[in-house]
Amino acid sequence: MSNPITDEKKTSEETYAYTPGLKVKRSTKVRKLRRLPILGDVRVKVGDNVDYDTCAAITKISGDPHIVKVALLLGVDVEDLTRYMKKKEGDIIMKGESLASYSAFFGLIKKRVDSPINGILESVSNLTGQIIIRGDPIPVEVDCYISGKVVEVVPKEGAIIETNAAFIQGIFGVGGETQGTIRLAVKTSDEELTADMIMPEDKGKILIGGSSVTLDALRKGVKIGVSCIVSGGIRHDILKNFIGREIGVAITGQEEIGITLIITEGFGKMRISQRTFLLFRDFEGYEASANGATQIRAGVLRPEIIIPNKETLAPSLETELASGITPGTPVRIISQPYFGAIAQVVGLPIELQKMQTESFVRVMDVKLENDSVVTVPRANVEIIEE
Repeated sequence: MSNPITDEKKTSEETYAYTPGLKVKRSTKVRKLRRLPILGDVRVKVGDNVDYDTCAAITKISGDPHIVKVALLLGVDVEDLTRYMKKKEGDIIMKGESLASYSAFFGLIKKRVDSPINGILESVSNLTGQIIIRGDPIPVEVDCYISGKVVEVVPKEGAIIETNAAFIQGIFGVGGETQGTIRLAVKTSDEELTADMIMPEDKGKILIGGSSVTLDALRKGVKIGVSCIVSGGIRHDILKNFIGREIGVAITGQEEIGITLIITEGFGKMRISQRTFLLFRDFEGYEASANGATQIRAGVLRPEIIIPNKETLAPSLETELASGITPGTPVRIISQPYFGAIAQVVGLPIELQKMQTESFVRVMDVKLENDSVVTVPRANVEIIEE
């Protein structure tokens, strides 16, 4: 019977481990469901070739209600309101059109109330003396987000768009969906992205940084109209100052900050993975889609950059990932003292190992980018899908 306290590290090529993973793929099939919040009209059909800004589906939601205190404005009793109304419930109203009027003393005193908006007269109340005008319906349009082909239509809801693309997931992001041309703003993966590296011609582009990004760079990016900034790391205080508040554990992506920001490695000054950096370099000048939406609790959602391209699909790691980590699998360490480091699995000891906390856990031996081999708990890594 094996002894869990033994210092001997038994390994096996048959050993594997399960762990969540971040995708960094040069070529893969990406599918996106583009769905309306309520039922509407789908504007594409199966087989259509679409661009990221092609309208996939459109609908309308009810306009905002606008309350008008008609009785008060006319100076009449609330129970008499309907006597002075010129419009009835259900009527279409134009801005500036007379809603109600009051005349007294043989026309010497005249008052009228005009509509402040276009809309539909929804209700008239003799209890409050008020009316409610429902504003014009608000159109809601869902675009395709990525360039590709429509492979499925969900009637009255939306469509599924498929494309062959490079696909990079980040650790954290803010800001919603956007598009732009990829440009490397730094020369090396460990260089900091500063304001002087951002040019006026970067408007609408996705800029790739290195180990960190400064607050001035973020603000200049917003001023110029940069679509997205990608960086290996960012200082927490810079992020807080830029957003204007603390970012909690709920979903991000709804921030109205004028730019999308995606962090690939973690907080602090952290060099962007060389593999990721070289991938961006190879696709510099390509059009890409990005989304900073992040959720780290149930229903994990990762920020992403999608770069449609026509490269031949690389061999898939799906079978390997389904069976677990094996020697040779690339991973990112997500705990100190090697937080953010990229490594490759070289051994999977079978026996439990005693940690500094005095607990016994399953571990793996990994080789860092400087060729040193360290032992880390299996729970403290995540797969990088290539």
